[in-house]
Amino acid sequence: MLDALELVARYARREHLTYYPAGATIPAHAGLDEDWRALAYKQDGRGRQRVLRMIYEIASFQALRDQLRCKEIWVVGADRWRNPDEDLPSDFQRRRGEHYKALQKPLDPAEFIDEVRTEMQAELAALHEALPGLPFLEITDRGKQGAIKLTPLKAQPGPPNLNALKRDVRSRWGMVALIDMLKESILRTGCLEIVSDLARGARLSPETLAERLMLAIYGYGTNIGIRGVAAGDHGHSEDDLRYVCRRFLTAEVVRSLAIEIANATFTARDPGIWGQASTTVASDSKHIGALDQNLLTEWHARYRKPGVLIYWHVEKKSVAIHSQLISCSAMEVAAMIDGAMRHGTTMDVEGNYTDTHGQSWVAFGITRLLGFLLLPRIKGLNRTKLYQAERGDRALYPGLVPALTRPIRWDRIAEQYDQMIKYATAIRTRTAQTEAILRRFMQANAIHPTYQAMIELGRAQKTIFLCRYLRDRELQREVQEGLNVVEGWHRGVRLIFFGGGGDIPSNRRDEQELSVLCLRVLQAAMVYINTLMLQDILHHPVWADRLTAEDKRGITPLIWGHVVPHGEIRLDMGRRLELAK
Repeated sequence: MLDALELVARYARREHLTYYPAGATIPAHAGLDEDWRALAYKQDGRGRQRVLRMIYEIASFQALRDQLRCKEIWVVGADRWRNPDEDLPSDFQRRRGEHYKALQKPLDPAEFIDEVRTEMQAELAALHEALPGLPFLEITDRGKQGAIKLTPLKAQPGPPNLNALKRDVRSRWGMVALIDMLKESILRTGCLEIVSDLARGARLSPETLAERLMLAIYGYGTNIGIRGVAAGDHGHSEDDLRYVCRRFLTAEVVRSLAIEIANATFTARDPGIWGQASTTVASDSKHIGALDQNLLTEWHARYRKPGVLIYWHVEKKSVAIHSQLISCSAMEVAAMIDGAMRHGTTMDVEGNYTDTHGQSWVAFGITRLLGFLLLPRIKGLNRTKLYQAERGDRALYPGLVPALTRPIRWDRIAEQYDQMIKYATAIRTRTAQTEAILRRFMQANAIHPTYQAMIELGRAQKTIFLCRYLRDRELQREVQEGLNVVEGWHRGVRLIFFGGGGDIPSNRRDEQELSVLCLRVLQAAMVYINTLMLQDILHHPVWADRLTAEDKRGITPLIWGHVVPHGEIRLDMGRRLELAK
């Protein structure tokens, strides 16, 4: 590959060169597969076989991209594309005990393997024992259709009183401007302390800075821009707002505001209405259009248009605890892990619902090491396989035989246990980007011994999850409901991020990230105020004992029938919403 790059560089300045010279040595590399070779090798006018320079360059650069991603090739002096050995914590051997303790993993690989193997055997036995009494599950040999046949869940009855609850919200507060929800959230939470810290050393008062920051966040979060916000009724000019954006509005500040509002929502919740504190989140990506000139913009094969992805982590009652701006080709598994590990809120994440794109064998393995459950909805579940914990499991579980495959290779896990912990520690301590680490565990680099061990651990953990999922109807419904929440939030994005047709207008990465974070602040503010509104209504004697079990299951603060995200922008700090303290 490096010889191929040297060849490309040697002839880079010869713009009109169609074929490489006949006597030149053309290195063959992994990127020149059968399809590319058919395009790259052609006969010239004299019947000689030559190599088309343009095709060869494209194939070489594509192969370079793939090998950079999995760190088969690295760049000296780079950060993200550096030597993969530098991704690992340098103090791991010296602080080995501390790192194992932080991950809550035993030092002895045999102890860890016994724990996983015992759990796996228990789950296989539980599924085999329950199988005859599960009318919704059938495991038989059905050829190419797969051995597993799981009957879809039936639709649950609709909550009978939620529409009346929404009408009461509109009747009491009328149509509420989104800017007023943002204002009320800033005033009620600890966000003003962040603003006051920013105002120190500046010529602006904390109150003036707070107003201008709110207007700027509203402009970015709704995608109408600073000029659109400046036309409102608030007494701040466009120049004033742009100055605040340049000086104070950073990704760190906006992220802190989003975290403060999310934490305030968790604190304000009445457990009698919302239930106990949530420990699971749902994560999924949302495609947003973006300008072609931005280097992050890529063509998305599923949506058939260019753009970027916003990867959301939303807990079960609709609070977005984390957001990331990623490219269309980025690893959703890495984004899932980052959000669950680095959301920054007071929520203790113990599980993560995701769709098929957010799971893989490596994901199951690394999440087991990091200490939270991966709970995916898997496309093509009928063709998935259950691995054996030990040889002879086919005789122990004859009802599962059509779905069983080979035993787990525990010896690989034992050999690479310390190295796997080292990679998990690198993710936990952020010595390298999660995606940079996981890219090394790609199919293209399948000979990597730690990759093979991580795959084996992932197969064991996925089997544990599948055994629970297939026999537990409530877990199936739980995963589905969790993903429905994040899908509902995707619809909320269209409501709030309405400016410019919902496409990010800037081609600068920092501006795009700021838009996503401001969108998250507006969503957090809307959910926070809706939570207080719903609690005020439900604490009224009229609603005492009125909610049914279906109502409590379906109640959500992610409602917007009473929200006005657009129209003339009026900001009056003296006018407050009438809400309980």
